[in-house]
Amino acid sequence: MKYQVTDLKLPAVLKGAENGRLPVSVLVDISGGGKLVSPAARAWEAMHAEAMSGVGTKPFKPTSSADAYRSFPQQLAGFIARFLDAPGPNTTTATRTHLGKKWYLKKGMAPMATPGTSNHGWGLAVDIWSANGQRLDWMMQNIAKFGWSWEVQSEPWHIRYVAGDAIPQAVLEFEAKKISPV
Repeated sequence: MKYQVTDLKLPAVLKGAENGRLPVSVLVDISGGGKLVSPAARAWEAMHAEAMSGVGTKPFKPTSSADAYRSFPQQLAGFIARFLDAPGPNTTTATRTHLGKKWYLKKGMAPMATPGTSNHGWGLAVDIWSANGQRLDWMMQNIAKFGWSWEVQSEPWHIRYVAGDAIPQAVLEFEAKKISPV
């Protein structure tokens, strides 16, 4: 299965911001738990509502509240829990560079971005709980219309908001229905 990977456009609200150190004022609570920056949160709410009405997509949510926006300390703690600063019998060949040093992924652990480089730190990424079967099929058919894309082929659960400030039509239509119910 090949996942659609689209180039990322940062929303203007992130101008001058630092990854993982976003002001609380730019973060919005999202359905299912966690926070995202406003344009991504708007897109999430529209996508979440449609997913929750679909067969096989319930519940459609982040795997945890830390699997949407991740502060820098959360990124660092996750990284340290998954990587060792020296190769050994309990590490894989997957590596990251952090603070000028090579780190090795522990066996049995999912990879994670180097702290300060994750799209979770921009409040743009969500790891979807149980992204397989009918839920993954739904995602393949629908997330693009809400401004979402995969980042890498190896992580079907990890999606990111890529539309920047160009709010997708599906999001605008959802918001219009919410404001003016028929």
